[in-house]
Amino acid sequence: MTTIKEKAQDFVRVDRRDGKLALAHIYVAFIALFIGGLCGLLQVLVRSGQFTLPWGIGYYQVLTIHGVLLGLILTTYFILGFQIAAISRTSGTLTDKQRLVGWIGFWVMTAGTVAASIMVLLNEASVLYTFYAPLQAHWIFYVGMALVVVGSWIVAIAQIMKYVEWRKANPGQPSPLLSFMVIVNLAMWIICSLGVAVEVVFQLIPWSLGWVDKVDVLLSRTLFWYFGHPLVYFWLLPAYMVWYVIIPKIIGGKIFSDALARLSFMLFLLFSIPVGFHHQLTEPGIDSFWKFLQVVLTMMVVIPSLLTAFSMFATFELRGRQLGGRGLFGWFKKLPWNDARFTVPFIGMAAFIPAGAGGIINASHQMNALIHNTIWVTGHFHLTLATTVVLTFFGAAYWLIPHLTGRVLTKQMNKLAIIQAIVWAFGMSIMSGAMHVVGLMGAPRRSDFSTYGGAQQATEWIPYQIAQAVGGTILFIGIILVLYIVANLLWFAPKGETEFPVGEVSENAEKTPMWLENWKIWLTICIALILFAYTVPVFEMIQNAPPGSKGYKFW
Repeated sequence: MTTIKEKAQDFVRVDRRDGKLALAHIYVAFIALFIGGLCGLLQVLVRSGQFTLPWGIGYYQVLTIHGVLLGLILTTYFILGFQIAAISRTSGTLTDKQRLVGWIGFWVMTAGTVAASIMVLLNEASVLYTFYAPLQAHWIFYVGMALVVVGSWIVAIAQIMKYVEWRKANPGQPSPLLSFMVIVNLAMWIICSLGVAVEVVFQLIPWSLGWVDKVDVLLSRTLFWYFGHPLVYFWLLPAYMVWYVIIPKIIGGKIFSDALARLSFMLFLLFSIPVGFHHQLTEPGIDSFWKFLQVVLTMMVVIPSLLTAFSMFATFELRGRQLGGRGLFGWFKKLPWNDARFTVPFIGMAAFIPAGAGGIINASHQMNALIHNTIWVTGHFHLTLATTVVLTFFGAAYWLIPHLTGRVLTKQMNKLAIIQAIVWAFGMSIMSGAMHVVGLMGAPRRSDFSTYGGAQQATEWIPYQIAQAVGGTILFIGIILVLYIVANLLWFAPKGETEFPVGEVSENAEKTPMWLENWKIWLTICIALILFAYTVPVFEMIQNAPPGSKGYKFW
Protein backbone atom coordinates (compact mmCIF):
# COMPACT_ATOMS: atom_id res chain seq x y z
CA MET A 1 0.00 0.00 0.00
CA THR A 2 1.36 3.40 -0.97
CA THR A 3 2.01 5.47 2.15
CA ILE A 4 -0.93 7.71 2.97
CA LYS A 5 0.92 9.99 5.39
CA GLU A 6 3.86 11.76 3.79
CA LYS A 7 6.30 14.51 4.64
CA ALA A 8 5.18 18.00 3.67
CA GLN A 9 8.29 18.67 1.59
CA ASP A 10 7.66 15.63 -0.62
CA PHE A 11 4.71 17.15 -2.47
CA VAL A 12 2.94 20.35 -3.49
CA ARG A 13 0.02 21.54 -1.37
CA VAL A 14 -3.06 23.28 -2.72
CA ASP A 15 -3.11 26.81 -1.31
CA ARG A 16 -5.34 27.00 1.78
CA ARG A 17 -7.42 29.81 0.26
CA ASP A 18 -8.12 27.74 -2.83
CA GLY A 19 -8.76 24.77 -0.57
CA LYS A 20 -11.50 26.66 1.27
CA LEU A 21 -13.25 27.38 -2.03
CA ALA A 22 -12.98 23.74 -3.08
CA LEU A 23 -14.19 22.51 0.31
CA ALA A 24 -17.23 24.82 0.21
CA HIS A 25 -18.37 23.00 -2.93
CA ILE A 26 -17.67 19.61 -1.37
CA TYR A 27 -19.73 20.46 1.73
CA VAL A 28 -22.79 21.17 -0.41
CA ALA A 29 -22.19 18.00 -2.45
CA PHE A 30 -22.31 15.71 0.58
CA ILE A 31 -25.31 17.49 2.09
CA ALA A 32 -27.07 16.82 -1.23
CA LEU A 33 -25.95 13.18 -1.04
CA PHE A 34 -27.64 12.70 2.33
CA ILE A 35 -30.96 14.39 1.48
CA GLY A 36 -31.13 12.96 -2.03
CA GLY A 37 -30.18 9.50 -0.80
CA LEU A 38 -32.88 9.58 1.88
CA CYS A 39 -35.46 10.45 -0.77
CA GLY A 40 -34.17 7.59 -2.92
CA LEU A 41 -34.71 5.20 -0.02
CA LEU A 42 -38.28 6.47 0.39
CA GLN A 43 -38.93 5.87 -3.32
CA VAL A 44 -37.91 2.22 -3.35
CA LEU A 45 -39.86 1.59 -0.13
CA VAL A 46 -43.01 3.06 -1.71
CA ARG A 47 -42.52 1.03 -4.90
CA SER A 48 -42.28 -2.14 -2.82
CA GLY A 49 -45.95 -1.67 -1.97
CA GLN A 50 -45.18 -2.07 1.74
CA PHE A 51 -44.76 1.59 2.67
CA THR A 52 -46.80 4.79 2.41
CA LEU A 53 -45.27 8.25 2.63
CA PRO A 54 -46.37 10.14 5.77
CA TRP A 55 -47.63 13.72 6.24
CA GLY A 56 -49.04 14.03 2.76
CA ILE A 57 -45.62 13.87 1.08
CA GLY A 58 -46.02 12.99 -2.60
CA TYR A 59 -44.10 10.26 -4.41
CA TYR A 60 -43.15 12.59 -7.24
CA GLN A 61 -42.04 15.16 -4.71
CA VAL A 62 -39.36 12.85 -3.29
CA LEU A 63 -38.55 11.60 -6.80
CA THR A 64 -37.83 15.18 -7.89
CA ILE A 65 -35.68 15.90 -4.82
CA HIS A 66 -33.74 12.67 -5.39
CA GLY A 67 -33.09 13.40 -9.06
CA VAL A 68 -32.26 17.09 -8.74
CA LEU A 69 -30.02 16.79 -5.68
CA LEU A 70 -28.09 13.71 -6.83
CA GLY A 71 -28.15 14.12 -10.61
CA LEU A 72 -27.51 17.86 -10.72
CA ILE A 73 -26.41 19.31 -7.37
CA LEU A 74 -24.17 16.58 -5.89
CA THR A 75 -22.35 16.07 -9.17
CA THR A 76 -21.93 19.72 -10.19
CA TYR A 77 -20.68 20.84 -6.79
CA PHE A 78 -18.26 17.94 -6.30
CA ILE A 79 -16.88 18.23 -9.83
CA LEU A 80 -16.31 21.98 -9.57
CA GLY A 81 -14.73 21.60 -6.12
CA PHE A 82 -12.43 18.84 -7.35
CA GLN A 83 -11.51 20.80 -10.47
CA ILE A 84 -10.71 23.98 -8.49
CA ALA A 85 -8.26 21.96 -6.40
CA ALA A 86 -6.88 20.25 -9.52
CA ILE A 87 -6.25 23.53 -11.34
CA SER A 88 -4.64 25.05 -8.24
CA ARG A 89 -2.47 21.97 -7.76
CA THR A 90 -1.21 21.70 -11.35
CA SER A 91 -1.38 25.24 -12.81
CA GLY A 92 -0.65 27.25 -9.67
CA THR A 93 -2.49 29.09 -6.92
CA LEU A 94 -5.47 31.15 -8.04
CA THR A 95 -5.06 34.90 -8.00
CA ASP A 96 -7.24 36.96 -5.67
CA LYS A 97 -9.39 37.98 -8.65
CA GLN A 98 -9.79 34.39 -9.86
CA ARG A 99 -10.69 33.23 -6.37
CA LEU A 100 -13.24 36.03 -5.99
CA VAL A 101 -14.87 34.99 -9.27
CA GLY A 102 -15.02 31.41 -7.95
CA TRP A 103 -16.71 32.51 -4.73
CA ILE A 104 -19.25 34.63 -6.64
CA GLY A 105 -20.12 31.60 -8.76
CA PHE A 106 -20.44 29.41 -5.68
CA TRP A 107 -22.90 31.76 -3.98
CA VAL A 108 -24.95 32.23 -7.16
CA MET A 109 -25.20 28.44 -7.49
CA THR A 110 -26.08 28.03 -3.83
CA ALA A 111 -28.80 30.70 -3.96
CA GLY A 112 -30.31 28.89 -6.94
CA THR A 113 -30.06 25.52 -5.20
CA VAL A 114 -31.85 26.81 -2.10
CA ALA A 115 -34.60 28.50 -4.16
CA ALA A 116 -35.27 25.42 -6.29
CA SER A 117 -35.15 23.09 -3.27
CA ILE A 118 -37.67 25.16 -1.33
CA MET A 119 -40.14 24.98 -4.21
CA VAL A 120 -39.79 21.20 -4.41
CA LEU A 121 -40.21 20.84 -0.64
CA LEU A 122 -43.38 22.97 -0.85
CA ASN A 123 -44.64 20.58 -3.55
CA GLU A 124 -44.68 23.42 -6.06
CA ALA A 125 -42.18 21.76 -8.40
CA SER A 126 -42.72 17.99 -8.55
CA VAL A 127 -41.53 17.85 -12.14
CA LEU A 128 -38.62 15.33 -11.84
CA TYR A 129 -35.04 16.18 -12.61
CA THR A 130 -35.80 16.46 -16.34
CA PHE A 131 -38.62 19.00 -15.62
CA TYR A 132 -40.37 18.08 -18.88
CA ALA A 133 -43.17 20.26 -20.15
CA PRO A 134 -46.17 20.04 -20.00
CA LEU A 135 -45.45 19.39 -16.28
CA GLN A 136 -45.17 22.88 -14.83
CA ALA A 137 -43.26 24.07 -11.76
CA HIS A 138 -43.37 27.36 -9.90
CA TRP A 139 -41.31 30.04 -11.66
CA ILE A 140 -38.95 30.26 -8.67
CA PHE A 141 -37.88 26.65 -9.32
CA TYR A 142 -36.91 27.48 -12.90
CA VAL A 143 -35.13 30.67 -11.84
CA GLY A 144 -33.26 28.66 -9.19
CA MET A 145 -32.12 26.06 -11.73
CA ALA A 146 -31.05 28.82 -14.11
CA LEU A 147 -28.95 30.34 -11.32
CA VAL A 148 -27.30 26.96 -10.71
CA VAL A 149 -26.24 26.84 -14.36
CA VAL A 150 -25.11 30.47 -14.52
CA GLY A 151 -23.24 30.12 -11.22
CA SER A 152 -21.43 27.06 -12.56
CA TRP A 153 -20.34 29.09 -15.60
CA ILE A 154 -18.89 31.74 -13.27
CA VAL A 155 -16.94 29.10 -11.31
CA ALA A 156 -15.76 27.68 -14.63
CA ILE A 157 -14.53 31.12 -15.72
CA ALA A 158 -12.26 31.28 -12.66
CA GLN A 159 -10.68 27.96 -13.64
CA ILE A 160 -10.34 28.95 -17.30
CA MET A 161 -8.66 32.23 -16.27
CA LYS A 162 -5.95 30.29 -14.42
CA TYR A 163 -5.44 27.95 -17.39
CA VAL A 164 -5.10 30.87 -19.81
CA GLU A 165 -2.63 32.53 -17.41
CA TRP A 166 -0.51 29.35 -17.36
CA ARG A 167 -0.55 29.07 -21.17
CA LYS A 168 0.61 32.68 -21.55
CA ALA A 169 3.43 32.12 -19.08
CA ASN A 170 4.53 28.88 -20.80
CA PRO A 171 4.19 29.37 -24.57
CA GLY A 172 4.80 26.37 -26.78
CA GLN A 173 4.49 23.88 -23.93
CA PRO A 174 1.64 21.43 -23.33
CA SER A 175 -0.31 22.39 -20.24
CA PRO A 176 -0.37 20.08 -17.20
CA LEU A 177 -2.47 17.06 -18.16
CA LEU A 178 -4.91 17.42 -15.27
CA SER A 179 -5.49 21.11 -16.03
CA PHE A 180 -6.04 20.30 -19.70
CA MET A 181 -8.65 17.68 -18.77
CA VAL A 182 -10.44 20.16 -16.51
CA ILE A 183 -10.71 22.69 -19.34
CA VAL A 184 -12.04 20.08 -21.78
CA ASN A 185 -14.75 19.16 -19.28
CA LEU A 186 -15.62 22.82 -18.68
CA ALA A 187 -15.79 23.50 -22.43
CA MET A 188 -18.21 20.63 -22.85
CA TRP A 189 -20.28 21.78 -19.85
CA ILE A 190 -20.59 25.37 -21.04
CA ILE A 191 -21.48 24.40 -24.62
CA CYS A 192 -24.07 21.79 -23.63
CA SER A 193 -25.67 23.71 -20.76
CA LEU A 194 -26.49 26.55 -23.17
CA GLY A 195 -29.32 24.28 -24.35
CA VAL A 196 -31.01 23.89 -20.99
CA ALA A 197 -30.40 27.57 -20.22
CA VAL A 198 -32.26 28.57 -23.39
CA GLU A 199 -35.07 26.15 -22.54
CA VAL A 200 -35.48 27.48 -19.01
CA VAL A 201 -35.04 31.20 -19.70
CA PHE A 202 -36.92 31.53 -23.00
CA GLN A 203 -39.56 28.81 -22.64
CA LEU A 204 -40.25 27.61 -19.11
CA ILE A 205 -39.91 30.80 -17.08
CA PRO A 206 -42.23 32.89 -19.34
CA TRP A 207 -44.68 29.98 -19.43
CA SER A 208 -44.67 29.49 -15.64
CA LEU A 209 -45.17 33.25 -15.13
CA GLY A 210 -48.22 33.21 -17.41
CA TRP A 211 -46.64 35.45 -20.03
CA VAL A 212 -47.43 32.79 -22.66
CA ASP A 213 -50.13 30.12 -22.65
CA LYS A 214 -48.28 27.25 -24.30
CA VAL A 215 -44.80 25.88 -24.80
CA ASP A 216 -43.44 23.89 -27.74
CA VAL A 217 -42.93 20.56 -25.98
CA LEU A 218 -40.84 18.91 -28.71
CA LEU A 219 -38.48 21.86 -28.88
CA SER A 220 -38.16 22.01 -25.09
CA ARG A 221 -37.34 18.28 -24.89
CA THR A 222 -34.80 18.66 -27.68
CA LEU A 223 -33.10 21.54 -25.89
CA PHE A 224 -33.06 19.49 -22.68
CA TRP A 225 -31.48 16.43 -24.30
CA TYR A 226 -28.96 18.57 -26.17
CA PHE A 227 -27.83 19.16 -22.58
CA GLY A 228 -28.92 15.91 -20.94
CA HIS A 229 -26.61 13.44 -22.64
CA PRO A 230 -23.41 15.52 -22.44
CA LEU A 231 -24.33 15.92 -18.78
CA VAL A 232 -23.47 12.22 -18.43
CA TYR A 233 -19.96 12.92 -19.71
CA PHE A 234 -19.65 15.99 -17.50
CA TRP A 235 -20.10 13.50 -14.65
CA LEU A 236 -17.86 10.88 -16.19
CA LEU A 237 -14.82 12.90 -17.31
CA PRO A 238 -13.77 13.88 -13.75
CA ALA A 239 -13.83 10.16 -12.95
CA TYR A 240 -11.60 9.65 -16.00
CA MET A 241 -9.28 12.36 -14.63
CA VAL A 242 -8.89 10.32 -11.47
CA TRP A 243 -8.31 7.14 -13.46
CA TYR A 244 -5.81 8.61 -15.91
CA VAL A 245 -3.81 10.95 -13.67
CA ILE A 246 -4.37 10.11 -9.99
CA ILE A 247 -4.58 6.31 -9.87
CA PRO A 248 -1.16 5.74 -11.54
CA LYS A 249 0.49 7.79 -8.80
CA ILE A 250 -1.42 5.97 -6.05
CA ILE A 251 -0.31 2.54 -7.27
CA GLY A 252 3.28 3.71 -7.77
CA GLY A 253 3.16 3.51 -11.56
CA LYS A 254 3.32 5.98 -14.44
CA ILE A 255 0.76 7.45 -16.83
CA PHE A 256 0.85 5.20 -19.90
CA SER A 257 0.52 7.99 -22.47
CA ASP A 258 -0.12 11.72 -22.08
CA ALA A 259 -1.05 12.06 -25.76
CA LEU A 260 -3.55 9.19 -25.68
CA ALA A 261 -5.23 10.69 -22.61
CA ARG A 262 -5.58 14.10 -24.29
CA LEU A 263 -6.89 12.55 -27.49
CA SER A 264 -9.54 10.55 -25.65
CA PHE A 265 -10.76 13.69 -23.87
CA MET A 266 -10.97 15.67 -27.10
CA LEU A 267 -12.93 12.85 -28.73
CA PHE A 268 -15.38 12.94 -25.83
CA LEU A 269 -15.77 16.68 -26.42
CA LEU A 270 -16.58 16.08 -30.09
CA PHE A 271 -18.92 13.10 -29.76
CA SER A 272 -20.76 13.71 -26.50
CA ILE A 273 -22.81 16.77 -27.50
CA PRO A 274 -24.53 16.22 -30.89
CA VAL A 275 -26.23 13.00 -29.71
CA GLY A 276 -29.34 14.02 -27.78
CA PHE A 277 -31.79 12.51 -30.27
CA HIS A 278 -30.89 9.01 -29.10
CA HIS A 279 -33.00 9.89 -26.04
CA GLN A 280 -35.86 10.84 -28.38
CA LEU A 281 -35.97 7.84 -30.71
CA THR A 282 -39.66 7.17 -30.02
CA GLU A 283 -40.76 10.79 -30.46
CA PRO A 284 -42.57 11.96 -33.60
CA GLY A 285 -41.57 15.23 -35.22
CA ILE A 286 -37.91 14.31 -35.75
CA ASP A 287 -36.94 12.89 -39.13
CA SER A 288 -35.46 9.38 -38.95
CA PHE A 289 -32.30 10.48 -40.79
CA TRP A 290 -31.34 12.85 -37.96
CA LYS A 291 -32.06 10.19 -35.36
CA PHE A 292 -29.85 7.76 -37.27
CA LEU A 293 -27.06 10.33 -37.57
CA GLN A 294 -27.04 11.04 -33.85
CA VAL A 295 -27.13 7.33 -33.00
CA VAL A 296 -24.00 6.92 -35.14
CA LEU A 297 -22.32 9.81 -33.32
CA THR A 298 -23.39 8.28 -30.01
CA MET A 299 -21.67 5.02 -30.88
CA MET A 300 -18.47 6.96 -31.64
CA VAL A 301 -17.92 7.52 -27.92
CA VAL A 302 -17.02 3.83 -27.77
CA ILE A 303 -13.64 4.84 -29.26
CA PRO A 304 -12.39 7.09 -26.40
CA SER A 305 -13.93 4.66 -23.91
CA LEU A 306 -11.85 1.80 -25.34
CA LEU A 307 -8.77 4.04 -25.45
CA THR A 308 -9.31 4.69 -21.75
CA ALA A 309 -9.75 1.01 -20.93
CA PHE A 310 -6.58 0.15 -22.85
CA SER A 311 -4.56 2.92 -21.18
CA MET A 312 -5.71 2.08 -17.66
CA PHE A 313 -5.12 -1.65 -17.86
CA ALA A 314 -1.76 -1.09 -19.55
CA THR A 315 -0.83 1.08 -16.55
CA PHE A 316 -2.06 -1.59 -14.15
CA GLU A 317 -0.24 -4.42 -15.92
CA LEU A 318 3.06 -2.55 -16.19
CA ARG A 319 2.98 -1.70 -12.48
CA GLY A 320 1.90 -5.19 -11.47
CA ARG A 321 4.77 -6.76 -13.42
CA GLN A 322 7.20 -4.27 -11.86
CA LEU A 323 6.06 -5.62 -8.50
CA GLY A 324 6.80 -9.20 -9.56
CA GLY A 325 3.55 -10.35 -11.14
CA ARG A 326 4.03 -13.39 -13.39
CA GLY A 327 1.86 -15.20 -15.88
CA LEU A 328 -1.16 -13.89 -17.73
CA PHE A 329 -2.90 -12.33 -14.74
CA GLY A 330 -0.28 -12.47 -11.98
CA TRP A 331 0.15 -8.69 -12.18
CA PHE A 332 -3.48 -8.25 -11.14
CA LYS A 333 -2.83 -9.70 -7.69
CA LYS A 334 0.03 -7.23 -7.10
CA LEU A 335 -2.16 -4.13 -7.25
CA PRO A 336 -2.74 -2.32 -3.90
CA TRP A 337 -6.14 -3.81 -3.05
CA ASN A 338 -5.81 -2.71 0.59
CA ASP A 339 -5.68 0.98 -0.40
CA ALA A 340 -9.18 2.54 -0.59
CA ARG A 341 -7.89 5.29 -2.87
CA PHE A 342 -7.35 2.60 -5.52
CA THR A 343 -9.88 -0.10 -4.68
CA VAL A 344 -12.95 2.14 -4.42
CA PRO A 345 -12.49 3.76 -7.86
CA PHE A 346 -11.55 0.37 -9.34
CA ILE A 347 -14.95 -1.04 -8.33
CA GLY A 348 -16.45 1.93 -10.15
CA MET A 349 -14.36 1.08 -13.23
CA ALA A 350 -15.57 -2.51 -13.17
CA ALA A 351 -19.19 -1.35 -12.99
CA PHE A 352 -18.66 0.64 -16.17
CA ILE A 353 -18.42 -2.58 -18.19
CA PRO A 354 -22.11 -3.60 -17.78
CA ALA A 355 -23.07 0.09 -17.70
CA GLY A 356 -21.47 0.67 -21.09
CA ALA A 357 -23.15 -2.41 -22.54
CA GLY A 358 -26.51 -1.11 -21.31
CA GLY A 359 -25.77 2.26 -22.89
CA ILE A 360 -25.29 0.62 -26.29
CA ILE A 361 -28.71 -1.01 -25.88
CA ASN A 362 -30.32 2.31 -24.90
CA ALA A 363 -28.91 4.04 -27.98
CA SER A 364 -29.85 1.27 -30.46
CA HIS A 365 -33.15 1.97 -32.21
CA GLN A 366 -34.72 -1.50 -32.15
CA MET A 367 -33.52 -2.45 -28.67
CA ASN A 368 -34.41 0.98 -27.33
CA ALA A 369 -38.00 0.38 -28.42
CA LEU A 370 -38.13 -2.52 -25.95
CA ILE A 371 -36.76 -0.73 -22.91
CA HIS A 372 -37.65 2.91 -23.58
CA ASN A 373 -39.37 4.55 -20.63
CA THR A 374 -39.09 1.40 -18.52
CA ILE A 375 -37.24 1.15 -15.25
CA TRP A 376 -34.44 -0.61 -17.16
CA VAL A 377 -33.23 2.92 -18.02
CA THR A 378 -33.21 3.83 -14.33
CA GLY A 379 -31.15 0.73 -13.59
CA HIS A 380 -28.66 1.73 -16.28
CA PHE A 381 -28.52 5.25 -14.85
CA HIS A 382 -27.66 3.86 -11.43
CA LEU A 383 -24.79 1.80 -12.86
CA THR A 384 -23.24 4.78 -14.66
CA LEU A 385 -23.73 7.75 -12.36
CA ALA A 386 -24.53 6.09 -9.03
CA THR A 387 -21.80 3.45 -9.25
CA THR A 388 -19.00 4.25 -11.73
CA VAL A 389 -19.00 8.00 -11.12
CA VAL A 390 -20.03 8.13 -7.46
CA LEU A 391 -17.61 5.46 -6.27
CA THR A 392 -14.78 7.21 -8.10
CA PHE A 393 -15.79 10.47 -6.40
CA PHE A 394 -15.80 8.70 -3.03
CA GLY A 395 -12.32 7.31 -3.72
CA ALA A 396 -11.09 10.79 -4.67
CA ALA A 397 -12.62 12.29 -1.52
CA TYR A 398 -10.51 9.97 0.64
CA TRP A 399 -7.33 11.83 -0.36
CA LEU A 400 -8.75 15.18 -1.53
CA ILE A 401 -10.57 16.11 1.70
CA PRO A 402 -7.64 15.30 4.05
CA HIS A 403 -5.28 17.11 1.69
CA LEU A 404 -7.45 20.24 1.92
CA THR A 405 -8.08 19.96 5.67
CA GLY A 406 -4.53 19.04 6.71
CA ARG A 407 -5.51 15.61 8.06
CA VAL A 408 -4.81 11.98 7.21
CA LEU A 409 -6.85 8.93 6.28
CA THR A 410 -6.20 6.49 9.11
CA LYS A 411 -5.93 2.72 8.69
CA GLN A 412 -9.33 2.32 10.36
CA MET A 413 -11.01 4.79 8.00
CA ASN A 414 -9.20 3.24 5.03
CA LYS A 415 -10.59 -0.18 5.95
CA LEU A 416 -14.08 1.25 6.50
CA ALA A 417 -13.90 2.95 3.09
CA ILE A 418 -13.26 -0.39 1.40
CA ILE A 419 -16.13 -1.95 3.36
CA GLN A 420 -18.35 0.97 2.29
CA ALA A 421 -17.53 0.38 -1.38
CA ILE A 422 -18.33 -3.34 -1.06
CA VAL A 423 -21.63 -2.53 0.68
CA TRP A 424 -22.41 -0.03 -2.10
CA ALA A 425 -21.58 -2.49 -4.88
CA PHE A 426 -23.65 -5.23 -3.21
CA GLY A 427 -26.68 -2.99 -2.71
CA MET A 428 -26.44 -1.58 -6.22
CA SER A 429 -26.16 -5.05 -7.74
CA ILE A 430 -29.44 -6.03 -6.10
CA MET A 431 -31.31 -2.79 -6.84
CA SER A 432 -30.02 -2.13 -10.35
CA GLY A 433 -30.24 -5.80 -11.28
CA ALA A 434 -33.91 -5.90 -10.24
CA MET A 435 -34.55 -2.71 -12.22
CA HIS A 436 -33.02 -4.20 -15.36
CA VAL A 437 -34.99 -7.43 -15.09
CA VAL A 438 -38.38 -5.90 -14.30
CA GLY A 439 -37.74 -3.28 -16.95
CA LEU A 440 -37.60 -6.06 -19.52
CA MET A 441 -41.00 -7.13 -18.17
CA GLY A 442 -42.40 -3.67 -18.98
CA ALA A 443 -42.36 -1.96 -15.57
CA PRO A 444 -42.37 1.81 -16.22
CA ARG A 445 -39.86 4.30 -14.91
CA ARG A 446 -40.84 7.45 -12.99
CA SER A 447 -43.82 5.63 -11.56
CA ASP A 448 -45.27 4.84 -8.15
CA PHE A 449 -46.07 1.13 -7.78
CA SER A 450 -49.59 1.96 -6.58
CA THR A 451 -50.40 3.39 -10.02
CA TYR A 452 -50.67 -0.19 -11.24
CA GLY A 453 -52.25 -1.70 -8.13
CA GLY A 454 -54.47 -4.68 -8.87
CA ALA A 455 -53.13 -5.35 -12.33
CA GLN A 456 -51.92 -8.89 -12.98
CA GLN A 457 -48.79 -7.56 -14.61
CA ALA A 458 -48.01 -5.38 -11.61
CA THR A 459 -48.39 -8.41 -9.33
CA GLU A 460 -45.60 -10.12 -11.25
CA TRP A 461 -43.38 -7.13 -10.57
CA ILE A 462 -43.75 -7.27 -6.78
CA PRO A 463 -40.70 -9.52 -6.03
CA TYR A 464 -38.50 -7.20 -8.09
CA GLN A 465 -39.92 -4.10 -6.41
CA ILE A 466 -39.14 -5.66 -3.03
CA ALA A 467 -35.61 -6.47 -4.25
CA GLN A 468 -35.22 -2.80 -5.20
CA ALA A 469 -36.26 -1.83 -1.68
CA VAL A 470 -33.71 -4.25 -0.18
CA GLY A 471 -30.95 -2.96 -2.46
CA GLY A 472 -31.93 0.66 -1.82
CA THR A 473 -31.81 0.11 1.94
CA ILE A 474 -28.31 -1.35 1.68
CA LEU A 475 -27.28 1.64 -0.45
CA PHE A 476 -28.55 4.04 2.20
CA ILE A 477 -26.40 2.23 4.75
CA GLY A 478 -23.53 2.87 2.34
CA ILE A 479 -24.41 6.58 2.32
CA ILE A 480 -24.31 6.69 6.12
CA LEU A 481 -20.90 5.01 6.08
CA VAL A 482 -19.39 7.42 3.54
CA LEU A 483 -20.81 10.43 5.39
CA TYR A 484 -19.21 9.11 8.60
CA ILE A 485 -15.85 8.82 6.82
CA VAL A 486 -16.17 12.29 5.27
CA ALA A 487 -17.07 13.83 8.64
CA ASN A 488 -14.01 12.16 10.14
CA LEU A 489 -11.76 13.54 7.40
CA LEU A 490 -13.24 17.02 7.76
CA TRP A 491 -13.11 17.43 11.53
CA PHE A 492 -11.82 14.47 13.54
CA ALA A 493 -8.97 12.67 11.73
CA PRO A 494 -5.45 13.19 13.07
CA LYS A 495 -3.63 16.27 11.82
CA GLY A 496 -1.03 15.55 9.19
CA GLU A 497 -0.04 15.88 5.55
CA THR A 498 -1.82 14.00 2.77
CA GLU A 499 -0.63 14.08 -0.82
CA PHE A 500 -2.66 15.35 -3.77
CA PRO A 501 -1.34 12.56 -6.03
CA VAL A 502 -0.55 13.55 -9.62
CA GLY A 503 1.03 10.91 -11.81
CA GLU A 504 4.09 11.32 -14.00
CA VAL A 505 4.10 10.28 -17.64
CA SER A 506 6.06 7.15 -18.50
CA GLU A 507 9.51 7.85 -19.89
CA ASN A 508 8.67 5.45 -22.75
CA ALA A 509 5.64 7.48 -23.87
CA GLU A 510 5.76 9.43 -27.11
CA LYS A 511 6.08 13.21 -26.89
CA THR A 512 2.70 14.98 -26.78
CA PRO A 513 2.03 16.86 -30.05
CA MET A 514 0.87 20.44 -29.58
CA TRP A 515 -2.00 20.04 -32.05
CA LEU A 516 -3.84 18.13 -29.34
CA GLU A 517 -4.10 21.42 -27.46
CA ASN A 518 -5.03 23.57 -30.45
CA TRP A 519 -8.40 24.81 -29.24
CA LYS A 520 -9.21 26.58 -32.50
CA ILE A 521 -9.22 23.26 -34.34
CA TRP A 522 -11.15 21.24 -31.78
CA LEU A 523 -13.80 23.83 -30.95
CA THR A 524 -14.37 24.49 -34.66
CA ILE A 525 -14.94 20.78 -35.29
CA CYS A 526 -17.17 20.54 -32.21
CA ILE A 527 -19.36 23.47 -33.27
CA ALA A 528 -19.52 22.19 -36.86
CA LEU A 529 -20.76 18.78 -35.67
CA ILE A 530 -23.40 20.41 -33.46
CA LEU A 531 -24.64 22.66 -36.28
CA PHE A 532 -24.74 19.71 -38.69
CA ALA A 533 -26.65 17.50 -36.25
CA TYR A 534 -29.15 20.08 -34.98
CA THR A 535 -29.69 23.00 -37.40
CA VAL A 536 -32.07 21.34 -39.87
CA PRO A 537 -34.16 19.33 -37.34
CA VAL A 538 -34.57 22.33 -35.00
CA PHE A 539 -35.55 24.53 -37.97
CA GLU A 540 -38.15 21.90 -38.96
CA MET A 541 -39.51 21.82 -35.39
CA ILE A 542 -39.98 25.58 -35.46
CA GLN A 543 -41.52 25.55 -38.94
CA ASN A 544 -43.89 22.71 -38.06
CA ALA A 545 -44.81 23.92 -34.57
CA PRO A 546 -48.32 22.79 -33.49
CA PRO A 547 -51.28 25.10 -34.15
CA GLY A 548 -51.56 27.75 -31.48
CA SER A 549 -47.86 27.79 -30.66
CA LYS A 550 -46.54 29.57 -33.75
CA GLY A 551 -46.64 32.96 -32.09
CA TYR A 552 -43.93 31.94 -29.63
CA LYS A 553 -41.99 29.20 -31.33
CA PHE A 554 -38.88 29.89 -29.25
CA TRP A 555 -40.63 30.63 -25.95
